[in-house]
Amino acid sequence: MNNKYKSVLEAIGNTPLVGVDIGANAHAFAKLEYLNPGGSIKDRPALFMITEAERNGVLKPGGTIIEASSGNQGIALAMIGAVKGYEVIITVPDRTSFEKVSALQAYGAKVYVCPDTDCLEDPEGYHAKAEELFHKTPGAFMPNQYYNKENPRAHYLTTGPEIWQQTEGRITHCFIGMGSCGTISGIGKYLKEQNPAIKIIGIDAATSKFSSPDNPKTYKTEGIGVDVISDTLDMSVVDEALPIKDEDAFAMTKEMAHQGYLVGLSSGAVMHVAKQYAPQLKQDDVAVLIFADSGRAYLSKVFNV
Repeated sequence: MNNKYKSVLEAIGNTPLVGVDIGANAHAFAKLEYLNPGGSIKDRPALFMITEAERNGVLKPGGTIIEASSGNQGIALAMIGAVKGYEVIITVPDRTSFEKVSALQAYGAKVYVCPDTDCLEDPEGYHAKAEELFHKTPGAFMPNQYYNKENPRAHYLTTGPEIWQQTEGRITHCFIGMGSCGTISGIGKYLKEQNPAIKIIGIDAATSKFSSPDNPKTYKTEGIGVDVISDTLDMSVVDEALPIKDEDAFAMTKEMAHQGYLVGLSSGAVMHVAKQYAPQLKQDDVAVLIFADSGRAYLSKVFNV
């Protein structure tokens, strides 16, 4: 009974790789992060952040976890809070799907839906609201995924090694959505240390602050979009950061469901870019695509429209 766990939190990680067709002769695999117990890749950094906060005494029994999230980080924290007995407050932008908000509430979190703004510094936005709540709530801890170094560290210590082991060190390319950038920075650092020739390809929303610094705009695709450029983004391990438009991410997400992959918008974005990149791949190349969450979180936003 090797897979018997004492807690649902022990089941985080060790997600499978499965073959996908990106229209190339190369070998391509998707890492199914939506099979984490909270439904997304964000389970990994959320657990690392909370564990470190507990270890340092920043988060004490009876405390409150407060976070700004487009959904998945919040859901992971809400799940962890439910297991560990913390109150959880999550602020989200109004582009967040109905299903994600419902999942947060199902775990017992209090949710504030805020206007989607063109920049994260906007006082009306979800990040500013989280900061406000944090400063006026006694015993609160704000993981602040955009600035917390435990975010990339989680992927450096877990996701990166898993990919390396699962591909038996044969990986040549990794396609990763860019949001808080903990995933791409942590995985990228680990894989580059094993083999500097591995190409790390980031996928960003076309109108994010990173991809459109002179004229950032709101976008509908959840799970990607570099609107905060901080130490969680290590561009030294990113070979290319490729932008994608909302319509392309939505279209590919719908198409993938018809192929048996009911995945979220960031996964659709990753798949779209990987297919565009495919002609550059050689026959013996091994590409890994990060499928960060499930399409069940977007039924009302993507599929039932």
